[in-house]
Amino acid sequence: MTWKEEIQIARKIVVASVSGSLYPIILFIFVPTPFGGSMQTVGEYIEAFTITIPAYLMYSFPVILVYGTITSIISDVVASLIAKCTREHLKIYYSFILHILFGLILLWYSLLAAGIFFITDYLIRGKNLNKWSHALKSLGLPILVWVVFMGLAHLVSFFN
Repeated sequence: MTWKEEIQIARKIVVASVSGSLYPIILFIFVPTPFGGSMQTVGEYIEAFTITIPAYLMYSFPVILVYGTITSIISDVVASLIAKCTREHLKIYYSFILHILFGLILLWYSLLAAGIFFITDYLIRGKNLNKWSHALKSLGLPILVWVVFMGLAHLVSFFN
């Protein structure tokens, strides 16, 4: 496999778009109220859900796009080099370990993002999503998620 096939920056951007859109939703499951506080009713939970997801997305997506893409490329290249010196079939495990190590920068928050990025990359790797047109189209996904949740937040506030 050549370096160009190994890196596939366009695929990494697609992965960053998908995992950057999933991350705020999954993070909300673990941290539903970022500033503390409690939710007493289902309505409060839905309101927090619609408000918190765009905020999480706004702050996490640029980091996942830039830092996640760069570290994922580094992880794959280093894992490939290590696998050539040791056992080729362990390359995916080396890559996973390196993704996790790079994800330890902010402990649990970035570790969750690194895990989602790795799993998404592993699932998308078999697909033919390595063209720049796919990468550019995929950047619309986080925008769509943000617009949908902002619209839901306005609907929820309208009915309150």
